[in-house]
Amino acid sequence: TLRSPGEEVAVKVQRPGIGESIAVDMLLLRRLMGVVDTYLLPALGLSQPITPLVDEFAGRLFTELDYVLEGQSCERFQELYGGMPRVRTPAIKWDCTARRVLTMEWIDGVKLTNKPAMDAAGLSVLDFVDVGIECTLRQLLEHGYFHADPHPGNLLATRSGDLVYLDFGMMSSAPQYARYAIMAHVVHLVNRDYDAMCQDYYTLEFMDRDVDTSPIAPALAAFFDDVLDQSVEQLNFKAIVDGLGEVLFKFPFHVPAYYALILRSLTVLEGLALQADPRYKLLGKAYPYMARRLLTDPAPELRGSFEDLMLKNGQFRWHRLENLMEQGSKSQDFDPSQLWLLAEWLLSDTAGSVRESIVTEIARMVDAVAAGDVRQRIAQATGNPAMAEQLVPWQPQEPEALYRAQALLTSLRTRMSAPPTSAVLLPSTSSSGSGGVSSSMPAASSNGQGGSGGSGLATGALPLFNGSGPFGLLTPQDVVKSVSELQNVTAENLPRLQKLMQMPGSTELMQSLTSQLGRRLAARAIKLAFGTQGLGRDAEQALAAAASSSGSNR
Repeated sequence: TLRSPGEEVAVKVQRPGIGESIAVDMLLLRRLMGVVDTYLLPALGLSQPITPLVDEFAGRLFTELDYVLEGQSCERFQELYGGMPRVRTPAIKWDCTARRVLTMEWIDGVKLTNKPAMDAAGLSVLDFVDVGIECTLRQLLEHGYFHADPHPGNLLATRSGDLVYLDFGMMSSAPQYARYAIMAHVVHLVNRDYDAMCQDYYTLEFMDRDVDTSPIAPALAAFFDDVLDQSVEQLNFKAIVDGLGEVLFKFPFHVPAYYALILRSLTVLEGLALQADPRYKLLGKAYPYMARRLLTDPAPELRGSFEDLMLKNGQFRWHRLENLMEQGSKSQDFDPSQLWLLAEWLLSDTAGSVRESIVTEIARMVDAVAAGDVRQRIAQATGNPAMAEQLVPWQPQEPEALYRAQALLTSLRTRMSAPPTSAVLLPSTSSSGSGGVSSSMPAASSNGQGGSGGSGLATGALPLFNGSGPFGLLTPQDVVKSVSELQNVTAENLPRLQKLMQMPGSTELMQSLTSQLGRRLAARAIKLAFGTQGLGRDAEQALAAAASSSGSNR
């Protein structure tokens, strides 16, 4: 206890002669590893030398002997990460601190490995590990300054729910290029892009640029193709690290010291969690943070990773975006308003390829909704659903496009308070030519009439899709008018869109959308016109009457 003001503190005193003992131990260990590097590793066919890791470890140990530096590290850690909910460090008492004596605030807490004490306090190990993972990811991938020795003895759980970090003698830094490269590596892994993963090893400085990495790709594929059959959330981090090590140790690579410390930090946390729950998956807990960064971080490197994740052969993968949104919203610091930064990037000069693929998908969705509406009008007017599907046939991937369009329209209507209109239904699973309906998408009712007994997607279409052609079919003139109305309506209801509408990419997007919709809907009109010629006289007359009635109703 301090004499004044009588505050209870923790005092760390350095044992005399500890520096000399560490020096002798490290010298002996370095000589031993030198022998291993020279004789044993080549005999085993391994190329990663161990001596540099010993040197790095020794340097960290000697740094730990300076308690003034440790106190400064503690305060820097608090400055960078103390603003996170439930993350705390002890305050340093500088008046009572010197190079070999460190005086800190006393904090009552329980070690995460003390299960009886955790249970008695009503605290969950997994809850605190989750906090630790979010904090660790911030350390490794945002600021790059991280606690390199987060073993269980250096982590305390308080009754108020805070995770307290102790012992800041061993700290390390990950360079910025490596932080971005690690996230890009995760994206390449998810995409199974093993050639790109090999290129990442140059950026991460695992290998020299003159080393040919092409033989590594087949080895990565042989290991990860089986592992990646599981979702990212189900992957075991330690198993991946061990398996990747077995692959890479066969090639001339070296692990930078900061990377080895990163792996150690994460495996310690996963080990703590696995003691409490053998089914715990660290990557599943880390993925929301990664998703949030990919969605909201404006760094060009991460925008490039976002593009890699979203595009495949020029096609936008909506399910990837949906997954990012779902997972990213689980992250501790997810802020939906930051998604405006993503929208601004999508309309910038650097996002042309992503923007064009999105326009193609939007055009496909609009076409699907318009065709579905016309198909339903024909079926209702003639009482002949088969004729409706013959005249407006289902296109490949149309059910999926229609499902996504309905979800988007529902979201827009919620924001814009638009009144509900007619339903647009998906085909039944027996509908010919549609290829069926994905099990993840509800199908239309068997009577084909929709309504409350229909697909569950009877959210309808906005007036945007009610064209002036027969049966409400959109004409090229309708497309131009509708795109213009869409710009006006969204700008009025979402003022921030006004800024986006003024960006050059917005004009390009609308022009491309108008062009693509015009081509798609013109093709629909031609098919409809030629399709009616093959009908019998009675059917043609009924269809003409229905079309006339449909036009007058509008």
